[in-house]
Amino acid sequence: MDALLLSRIQFAANISFHILFPTITIALGWLLLWFRLRFNRTGDQAYMDAYFFWVKVFALSFAMGVVSGITMSFQFGTNWPGFMERVGNIAGPLLAYEVLTAFFLEAVFLGIMLFGSRRVSARVHTLATFLVAFGTTMSAFWILVLNSWMHTPQGFEMRDGVAHATDWLAIVFNPSMPYRLVHVLLASGLTVAFLVAGLSALRWLAGDRAKGTFLALRTGLTMGAILIPLQILAGDMHGLNTLEHQPQKVAAMEANWETGPRVPLVLFAIPDEEARENRFEIGIPGGASLILKHDINGVVPGLNDFVAEDGTVLHPPVKPLFFAFRIMVGVGFAMLFVSWIGAWMIWRRGGINRPMAYVLVPMALSGWVATLAGWYTTEIGRQPWLVDGVLKTSEAVAALPTTSVGMTLVAYLLVYAGLITAYLSVIIALALKAAKTPHEAPPAINDPGMNPDPSMVLGLEGNGRG
Repeated sequence: MDALLLSRIQFAANISFHILFPTITIALGWLLLWFRLRFNRTGDQAYMDAYFFWVKVFALSFAMGVVSGITMSFQFGTNWPGFMERVGNIAGPLLAYEVLTAFFLEAVFLGIMLFGSRRVSARVHTLATFLVAFGTTMSAFWILVLNSWMHTPQGFEMRDGVAHATDWLAIVFNPSMPYRLVHVLLASGLTVAFLVAGLSALRWLAGDRAKGTFLALRTGLTMGAILIPLQILAGDMHGLNTLEHQPQKVAAMEANWETGPRVPLVLFAIPDEEARENRFEIGIPGGASLILKHDINGVVPGLNDFVAEDGTVLHPPVKPLFFAFRIMVGVGFAMLFVSWIGAWMIWRRGGINRPMAYVLVPMALSGWVATLAGWYTTEIGRQPWLVDGVLKTSEAVAALPTTSVGMTLVAYLLVYAGLITAYLSVIIALALKAAKTPHEAPPAINDPGMNPDPSMVLGLEGNGRG
């Protein structure tokens, strides 16, 4: 393998590891705000029990996201200097906006959110929780603005081979940004919904019948049942937008080689790029035309339209897109069935049974699987471009020795394998420990000189933990 491919794998490994944690913190911040607001309104300590458990998961996820994000940003200089040289006038400010308007907001108020429940008033603690949740969402907004611009660049001009901004509104609100933003935010919501439901089911299997555990389980399943239909709708709209601006990506996702009407929806196949055909194909006649054009006779572009006269392939690799897209969709339908059945059991029967709990535990990571599959579909589908029509991936890579890139790639993979194992071990240990504890103790120091939140004191005393 050459340095280009190794650098691509290395960056993919970094971003794959990093994206796992913002995917949790974006939506989990808002879920924590929901628990806090429900406690403020009802005075039910069970909501704060749920809050105190999940704020630990949030803090751990936030820390992992920060560390991996810093490592990833270094690679712009070490492995991809051509990116900033060519489009740094646009990418640089957008990354700076993310730090100034989002990361600082999260970092400043995270301490109050974690340790201030008995040091500040209920209003201030609620406000801190809101600002942290808002900061995580703003962080996602700016990152997705840059990523979307790389797919559908607008509002710039090239001068001496360097991109210069001419219209920041066009850059920020580029054609794919609204669809991508909604799709990712809903993906975060689903990731958190199934993580909460899965860990709550694990606690239930460990014998935890506390009300806070039940409320978290009900909230997770309800979130999943509500968000997955919205995600299917948002995914359809995002697909139509992609078809308009990146038809070659959609053709690769569908493994459709010839442009024409009544294109089948391929459920399974093994794409053969050398023969430019599908082997062992199983499809639904007219399905792709119906989904992509909302007309069974609609004409869908084929991959053979994206080959130059000299034989140069102008479309992304087919096999990884084809399978990654189907993994994402398959996991999505699994989420649909599990969340709807689980929500029905919770709301109609008042709880879940053991078979459902055993299903929910592994589904805790289903959001990660779907997110990574969707991310690979999006990013591999942009190839061979780093910025579509502006900068090719091969033009941005650094001239590094293959051995150096290979050694650092192995080091990254080993470290990330250790970190992800540690992360999963810790959150499982937290869940099992919480299952043996009647109520979650607030993460604060009992200081007689402090004025604790009166509502919190009443809530704790009411549960025998004054």
